[in-house]
Amino acid sequence: MDCARDPKLGVEVLNSGCFCLTLDAAAIEHAFATDPDTRAAYPVVLANSPNLFAATPVFVSQQHLSEMAGIVAAADAVISLPSFQELVLVGSDSITHSETKSTGGVFLSYDFHVTAAGPKLIEINTNAGGAMLNAVLARAQRACCPESARIAVAPGTLDVTFSRMFETEWRRARGERALRSIAIVDENPLTQYLYPEFLLFQQLFRRNGIEAFITDPSALKLHNGTLLLGSEPIDLVYNRLTDFMLDEPGHAVLREAHRTGAVVLTPNPLAHALYANKRNLTVLSDPEHLRMLGVPDATAATLVKGIPRTETVDPSQAERMWAARRKLFFKPTSGFGGKAAYRGDKLTKRVWSEILAGDYVAQAMVPPPERLVGTAGAPQALKFDVRSYVYDGAVQLTTARLYQGQMTNFRTAGGGFAPVFTDVEAS
Repeated sequence: MDCARDPKLGVEVLNSGCFCLTLDAAAIEHAFATDPDTRAAYPVVLANSPNLFAATPVFVSQQHLSEMAGIVAAADAVISLPSFQELVLVGSDSITHSETKSTGGVFLSYDFHVTAAGPKLIEINTNAGGAMLNAVLARAQRACCPESARIAVAPGTLDVTFSRMFETEWRRARGERALRSIAIVDENPLTQYLYPEFLLFQQLFRRNGIEAFITDPSALKLHNGTLLLGSEPIDLVYNRLTDFMLDEPGHAVLREAHRTGAVVLTPNPLAHALYANKRNLTVLSDPEHLRMLGVPDATAATLVKGIPRTETVDPSQAERMWAARRKLFFKPTSGFGGKAAYRGDKLTKRVWSEILAGDYVAQAMVPPPERLVGTAGAPQALKFDVRSYVYDGAVQLTTARLYQGQMTNFRTAGGGFAPVFTDVEAS
């Protein structure tokens, strides 16, 4: 298809017929070459993370992008309600009740499947990875179908946007005190698939005059009310751990530092409890629940339309749910990254018994859309979802993830993070 010759092509046609290769690999390498630490790590990036970036974009209409932003704003408005927070925090970990801030922290992600009936919010995640990598990806794009589509984000502003977000988190907790140091914390960070992003964040913070470290939580210690990495005081921790409540023994120091206010932790356990616990979708997708919370009709309508109906898996409803399983997707309430999540039409009796014994929700099935990649003569169909990175209820960056299989896995040749291009005519 010569998509550049027809400025009226819809995004569905472009996703199935545009085979433009827009990724400039040299620009990716340049992003890592601007700092000695990241430059030395670049060969490791290529070896350990070969499928981070897709070579082709995904097309999403401006109308759907606007609808996604509306769903994000509506969800944030409800989650901010005291009545919602009181409801969903019942029985939650005690550490969430010791916190006074209801901010979602840095890098919330709202993940969507795009359908003919509009975008559907599949889940919300805290400490979502990939934002900085996608900022690099956005800057590494060649023009594609310029008469038909353009990149959906202004990449030149993202570094400033992200820096200000961390500064805002700091000021909310510490006022006008200077932010001097940030620790990027994850388990065995050198082995993490998204370790390249940690290097880019470290580079960003240092450019802004903030000392930055990448560390395993076991290297932290608490002394006289100060969190230390070696002899270095740590002001703020950028939390990339997936132990959302900091329950594991190896995270006890960080948990205590957060509980006592010795460090600013973002995102924190309260953010996960309010935004990312999958059980909260049972409230956000239920018109009766929303009415009882006093949610305005227009906001409730946006959420009910934009979030697939979700309900808690109740063993007393096992017979009904098993009969309806082919139309359902089952997720653990505190899961992430598709771990232990199951399509109902693939369930075995053994897995079903584990779901009933566990803590799961069932969500109405919304199949992911597809993007054809490769060539017109040898096309390959990949699934994709659309991820919006969000702070304070506003979308900062929207990207896509191309994959094969049940979930995004960054193991698909030709897959990985993909930039979102949108239609010119509607913009």
